[in-house]
Amino acid sequence: MEIAENAALVVVDVQKGFDEAGFWGTRNNPEADDNIASVLDVWQATGRPVVFVRHDSAGARSPLRPGQEGNEFKEYVEQRRGKGDTGAELLITKTVNSAFYGTPDLDAWLKDAGISQIVLVGIQTNMCVETTARMGGNLGYDVLVVFDATYTFDLEGPFGWRRSADELAQASAVSLHGGGFARVVTAEEVVGAAG
Repeated sequence: MEIAENAALVVVDVQKGFDEAGFWGTRNNPEADDNIASVLDVWQATGRPVVFVRHDSAGARSPLRPGQEGNEFKEYVEQRRGKGDTGAELLITKTVNSAFYGTPDLDAWLKDAGISQIVLVGIQTNMCVETTARMGGNLGYDVLVVFDATYTFDLEGPFGWRRSADELAQASAVSLHGGGFARVVTAEEVVGAAG
């Protein structure tokens, strides 16, 4: 695997509100936070650009609402902001699933910097990570999704169908990888290739 010297790491919605198990339910990938931190450390140590994405929910009950503690980045992410070794850094806020529909404009920022490869980590695998990956693929970027540096939660859908977090994450990975939107990889592979 080749990681471009200017590949952008996009850290999606790693916010305190996702730790509220009573709101979200059962999650998968218990090692995801450690993997996000290790990928972020390599990006910053090698001077590659990092994009921090924050979801500002408009939902009245959401722990991710602006002004709530849950809207803040998790402590390990906040501690790493501004710590890169000369690498560019960007903060994007959004109210929808895709980081490409946030402020400022991610696509414009990437194009202005000559970046064609993005690496995604964060929360939730089958929601904001997947939506951002699909749009990135549609826009022509070489997209890598670090599967074990993402996680999601059990979910109920139509017809009483219920899927576990693991089932949803795997379905997302199969759709992204098999559908050609992104390459789904592991943190170990990415850290090894980028270090």
